[in-house]
Amino acid sequence: MRLSRRLASTTVAVALVLPLPYEAIAHARVHAAAPEPEEPFGSECRIRVTGSQVTAYCHNPYPETDRVSLHVECARWWDLDSDGSSVDAEPAQTVRLTARCWKEVGSVWVSHLRES
Repeated sequence: MRLSRRLASTTVAVALVLPLPYEAIAHARVHAAAPEPEEPFGSECRIRVTGSQVTAYCHNPYPETDRVSLHVECARWWDLDSDGSSVDAEPAQTVRLTARCWKEVGSVWVSHLRES
C-alpha cells in the first residue's frame, strides 16, 4: 500500500509540471545581455564579369577606411585562381579592382578588412 501511495503522489506531481509552458518555469529562464550595436562598415561592391575579365567597383560610404581585395576562382582546373592585392577604399571613395582567367570565370567575391 505504501508503494502505491508514493507512486500516486509522484504521478500527480509529474502531471502538474508537464502541462506548464517553458516560459512558466522561472528558474529555466536566462536573460542574455543585449549585444552592442556595431557601426556600419564595408564598401558596397558591384562586380561585372565579361567573358574571362572581372571588374569590381567598390564604393565606401562610411567614415572608416575599408581594405578591399578581389578574389577570382576560374572554372577550369588548370586555370590559376587569383587573390588580388588589398586596396584602401577611403571614406566616400570608389576603387576599381580587376582580374581575369584564361578561360571561363567560376566565381568571384570581394573581401573586406577594417584598417587597424
